[in-house]
Amino acid sequence: MTHTAYDTASEPTTPQLSPDFRIGGELAARRIGYGSMRLADGPDAPGGAAAPIWTAPADRAAALAVLRTAVDLGVNLIDTADAYALGAGEELIAEALHARRDDLVIATKVGMVRPSAAEWVPLGHPAYLRQQAELSLRRLRTDHIDLLYLHRIDPDFPLADQVGALAQLRQEGKVRHIGLSEVTVAQLTEAEQTAPIAAVQNMYNLAARDHEEVVSHTAARGIAFVPFFPIATGTHARRDGPLADVAAQLGATPAQTALAWLLHRAPHVLPIPGTTSAAHLAENVGALGLRLTDEQFTRIGDSAGTAS
Repeated sequence: MTHTAYDTASEPTTPQLSPDFRIGGELAARRIGYGSMRLADGPDAPGGAAAPIWTAPADRAAALAVLRTAVDLGVNLIDTADAYALGAGEELIAEALHARRDDLVIATKVGMVRPSAAEWVPLGHPAYLRQQAELSLRRLRTDHIDLLYLHRIDPDFPLADQVGALAQLRQEGKVRHIGLSEVTVAQLTEAEQTAPIAAVQNMYNLAARDHEEVVSHTAARGIAFVPFFPIATGTHARRDGPLADVAAQLGATPAQTALAWLLHRAPHVLPIPGTTSAAHLAENVGALGLRLTDEQFTRIGDSAGTAS
């Protein structure tokens, strides 16, 4: 697999030195967040991309403990969606973290329906988006959502109408900032004609870098770029590869080093790794303390870029 080249000449060479980024210019978010999607289903459910994310977690106590541990470790950006376990994911976050609400940046998403465990269907009817936001507010037990994403653009409705529905919620004080998920630069530019966009959440990691243009564009615009599935496995992660070599040099794990690579990419990048393991959670958060040299960053990126 090959990847689009990117130009970091105009970007800081040590951006990971800053542990925070201000979403929308004012919400200070720690640059390692927590993606809560995996807090669902039971131990026998498929994992990876095939995970249904359909029911509340079988071990609710363990899921609550992981969320609380994340915040204890300094994580304050908590990411979820109304489609995760049909709203049960938002309810879980409220149960675990309601007492600490004022210290958190809560991000959720609307615009995806789940007719079955195997289906994720975009639905961008403006009235539906506003209704789902109202339901999210109830489930999260909050009077406002810090960051509300359009989960996916629905081609059956004008983008201006979909973003306009979120903008109305913002005008009403129910949403502080608006985000988009899985979008191109052209779609982001079009959306910005309707309302300010504070964050973009796209799939991005060492092995999946189709959105390089979006990363660079959002950097120039001061828009947070939030990679989901930030830790990838594959050829680049082999034990004798550059990622493992750099990890050994840093006294870190390959997963931490992959996250450090994202943090080094640009100061507006905020990965949201998800896990059900407290040990993995601590490992992920530990990536904030790693410092890559420019040579290490390039070597890791080039090795992934030529992997197949």
